[in-house]
Amino acid sequence: MSNPFDLTGRVAMITGATRGIGRSIADTLANAGAEVIVVSRKADACERTATELEQTGGRAIPLAANVNRWSECDELVQRAYAEAGRIDILVNNAGSSPRYDSVDAISEELFDKTVALNLKGPFRLTALVGTRMAASGGGAVVNISTISAQTGAAHAIVYAAAKAGMNNLTKSFAQALAPSVRVNAIMPGAVDTDVVKAWPQHERDLAASKAVLGRLGEPTEIAGAALYLASDAASFTTGQVFAVDGGLS
Repeated sequence: MSNPFDLTGRVAMITGATRGIGRSIADTLANAGAEVIVVSRKADACERTATELEQTGGRAIPLAANVNRWSECDELVQRAYAEAGRIDILVNNAGSSPRYDSVDAISEELFDKTVALNLKGPFRLTALVGTRMAASGGGAVVNISTISAQTGAAHAIVYAAAKAGMNNLTKSFAQALAPSVRVNAIMPGAVDTDVVKAWPQHERDLAASKAVLGRLGEPTEIAGAALYLASDAASFTTGQVFAVDGGLS
């Protein structure tokens, strides 16, 4: 019996792939056999991550792009198809969750930047890549959202709202790109990335205590869910938004 989690021969493009959850997803999909297109704003970080993936036996293509701009999304997709020839899996992971003490601290520039990165970019990339996937036989899109899209977040209002939009985008694209392209999303809870490690200890402890499992998540635990949704194991799963939050929700 074939392994449904085997991604050999497939190409996965992952945004925000050089650190945190994105890097863990890149490692996991590469270990499953996929060729990984490593996308980040910083070219040196892309190159370094691609080199490290190849040193552990994977195959990777580094492509720097700022995905909150449609023009750069368009150029990224053109370069990706020129380099790899195809994209079978798209992981919209790039995101930003600026924290602020009051709503008065939210400038128009911050609002627009947050929405662009967390909603506009994923829309454009899914529109461009998803239609090509559909035309070439199918594929999978995995959106990395946040549990705050469901619960709200007093200190990250715009981020939570943009990710709620991503959740709806997931369901809408699942319908628009059916039946050949599956589109699903993951809502992580508090995950022990570098960003969360920088939180004050009392905030880390509070986040852990809110989860039924009583701890923070690990990036590899989100990556495991991404592998499932990207693989043939999830062949009858689309339009779903999964909480991977230790039971917080």
